[in-house]
Amino acid sequence: MKLKRVSVILVLAMASLASWGQAWDLRQCIDYAMEHNISLQKSRISVKEAQTDLLTAKAQMFPSLTFNTNQNVTNRPWSENAMNVVSDGTGNMMANSSQSATNYNGNYGLNASWLVWNGGQRKKNIEQAEIQIEQAELATASNANTIQEQIVQNYVQILYAKESVKVNESTLAVSKAQRDRAAEMVKVGHLSKTDLAQLEAQVANDEYNLVNARTQVARYKMALKQLLELTGDETFDIATIEVSDRRALSALPAVEEVYSAALTTRPEIRSGQLSRDAAELDIALAKAGRMPNVSLNAGIGTSNYSGSDNSLTKQWKQNWNNTVGLSVSVPILSNRKNRSAVEKAKLQRQASDLDLQDLQKQLYNEIEGYWLDAVNARQQFRSACTNEESMQASFNLVSEQFNLGLKNLVELMDGKNNLQAARQSKLQSKYTFILNEQLLKFYAGESINL
Repeated sequence: MKLKRVSVILVLAMASLASWGQAWDLRQCIDYAMEHNISLQKSRISVKEAQTDLLTAKAQMFPSLTFNTNQNVTNRPWSENAMNVVSDGTGNMMANSSQSATNYNGNYGLNASWLVWNGGQRKKNIEQAEIQIEQAELATASNANTIQEQIVQNYVQILYAKESVKVNESTLAVSKAQRDRAAEMVKVGHLSKTDLAQLEAQVANDEYNLVNARTQVARYKMALKQLLELTGDETFDIATIEVSDRRALSALPAVEEVYSAALTTRPEIRSGQLSRDAAELDIALAKAGRMPNVSLNAGIGTSNYSGSDNSLTKQWKQNWNNTVGLSVSVPILSNRKNRSAVEKAKLQRQASDLDLQDLQKQLYNEIEGYWLDAVNARQQFRSACTNEESMQASFNLVSEQFNLGLKNLVELMDGKNNLQAARQSKLQSKYTFILNEQLLKFYAGESINL
């Protein structure tokens, strides 16, 4: 058995190490974060705390049992005849006399008390504790949703940044080719050294842009690793996927359609509804403060003391006593505390209604914002595609004319820069659309999947 256990541990460890060596797809990132993210783990602890509070609330329905004992020594150095007052173990006092200046007495009691009725407050407390458990679970689900949204944002940003690196690499390659071509033209006297120096400066600038693009990839990876709670210097990368340009032209769900689905699936909305239910319970609890409280109590006790001719066991037997009692507390005047508590609970219910409306409004605004961003990105993508084709054709023509000496260096560099800007604009609008499209589907209750 031990050998099998060790084998399982080794397999799991190797699998964990292997996961570092392979590229992570989006689903792997989300699943790993759902298990290891510290914020989520804290949320789950809050759920367990709420469950403990429910057990405490239910336990208030049962009696309590307490054992108590007191051991006392009294010294009266100048008293000729000492009179001791001792307890019988249940709160009743009894007296005995002794010739000794130092006296000892002990009492023992076992007492039970049970709150029979307090206007239904205990049941309402149990219902509140159950609501708090569900709210804690919903808070965990909401936290998980937020983390998933952050993961997909960083994941898409990495995909965009990687393609941006490719664009910058391509631009740098073109700049180097132009510089090399210009160097040959300088040798034959068709181009000045000043123009060559400008092309060399352009190469340096493109190299700088490439470094920045690669740095952006590293930064987005770092942010994603933080969400996954990955530490150390191990190599981390995401799976490279080919995202078709046609994805940026996909149809979008209607705002009202997404909103209707989100009202039934988003945990923050359900939590807002539960807050109103909790406010209703607060009103009932406040009203219960006007009701009488009925309690039962019972106890057994005994005592012993020094100076007695009886043995310890005989004293315990002789002093043995049983008690039982009924306690009724009726609130008559409470200095307006109960009335104020009811009024404040009703005001809290109104506040809960407004909070729910605010949550629904905020949800609609978020969905509408994602939809507008997606529509805008799709329109920009269409324009960017047309612009890229035009800039590519223009740059090709300018390059040919430059090689023939028909265009100057400024026109060549402008053409190249315009082409690079068009490519970057196309990439940005493409991945902006994909990100907002995925968020809309996620709000509609679908799983995130690139």
